[in-house]
Amino acid sequence: MLHNRLIGHGLYIFDEPESALSIISQFNMLTRLKQLVDKKSQFIIATHSPVLMAYPDADIYCVSENGLQLVNYEDTEQYKLTKYFMNNYQKMLGELGLL
Repeated sequence: MLHNRLIGHGLYIFDEPESALSIISQFNMLTRLKQLVDKKSQFIIATHSPVLMAYPDADIYCVSENGLQLVNYEDTEQYKLTKYFMNNYQKMLGELGLL
């Protein structure tokens, strides 16, 4: 869809597009987003993907009981949990009762 239906000069709204994408496909999506942004497109993306949230200069809003709050990428729960898991996966597997 990103390559065949979106041509630029548009406002695109996606709800968790990563749900059916592998990590490599998410990287490809970032590349395509950049191409479309360069063609004057704008995106609103609801996501839990730390990969998609890493898009350069993206405004990231966290939805909380206090409403929408602008947050830095490295302050997102998704970033923190993914980083913790990658750096401590054995410990986390133990904490989850899997080891």
